[in-house]
Amino acid sequence: MRFLLDDEQREFAQSLDALLKSADTPAVVRAWSNGDHGPGRALWGRLAEAGVFGLSVPGEHDGLGFLPVELAVAFTELGRHAVPGPLVETVAAAALLDGLGDRHTTWLPGIASGKTVVTLSPPEDDSPYALDADMADLVLVVTGDTLRAAGSTGPVQPSADPARRLSRPTEGTVLAEGPQVRRAAAHAADVGRLATAAQALGVGRTLLDRTVAHVRERHQFGRPVGSFQAIKHRLADVLISLAFTEPLVHAAALSLASAAGDSGRDIAAAKAAAGDTVHLAARTALQCHGAIGYTDELDLSLWIRKSRSLRTAWGTPSACRVRVLTPFQG
Repeated sequence: MRFLLDDEQREFAQSLDALLKSADTPAVVRAWSNGDHGPGRALWGRLAEAGVFGLSVPGEHDGLGFLPVELAVAFTELGRHAVPGPLVETVAAAALLDGLGDRHTTWLPGIASGKTVVTLSPPEDDSPYALDADMADLVLVVTGDTLRAAGSTGPVQPSADPARRLSRPTEGTVLAEGPQVRRAAAHAADVGRLATAAQALGVGRTLLDRTVAHVRERHQFGRPVGSFQAIKHRLADVLISLAFTEPLVHAAALSLASAAGDSGRDIAAAKAAAGDTVHLAARTALQCHGAIGYTDELDLSLWIRKSRSLRTAWGTPSACRVRVLTPFQG
């Protein structure tokens, strides 16, 4: 099967690319890492105006409706530009709140408009931390059949990616209980995994693009290092991996949009593939850049650090493979 974006979806991707190119996202990432959320919140508002956060909010709550394919398109661009913040968590939280009925949808218009930033501790993750809880307007925690709004959060913890500011939320106020919470949380987890897979795909693309540009410029023995066969083979492996991952992400989005078949298994397959691909892209980028690839001053480090966290966020590769294989066991 071939999964091709239509003209509107391609134009949406191009408009986000243009928006983010003009935003100097490396500077935004570095400010965010230092606890200065001003530039990031300004960019958040521009992304909301472009419709990014409305893609998981119903039209009756000022959103664009639940559009998984467009969500995957948007998050691929967000990954390409290393945009910081609880992007995945906000759209997953919107899906969670929408699944709980009218009493819990009062936050949705604010999410769609970008005025409300929500973070969500991944429902199926054993980690006690929530991303960017120190700056979020609402911190949600799901434990079994119970949804709580955290009353406060602990100090920000050190992270391999300084732009991922993790802190431990308190249990807080109970917002909802019962089987409906578990069902809504499972759907939110699928949305989170899909968005994370798309983000990882975008990070992988930028790692490849920047590495190709570098090996064309760097010379050794009087030749560009990109002309060496060993370098070509490594870059070709990344390109092939990206080419195989993209249709898996699009297929998972279509599966979630149609609610046909086992969308959870399709999303897990895409997440596992995207995690492996972004890891390969990061490792190759480091090897091809040499010692300079390890420096904080090089913008490449922003994508390399993000790749490590995206590989395990919202489902490790091993957990996703278990989900893929479970229907065939026994």
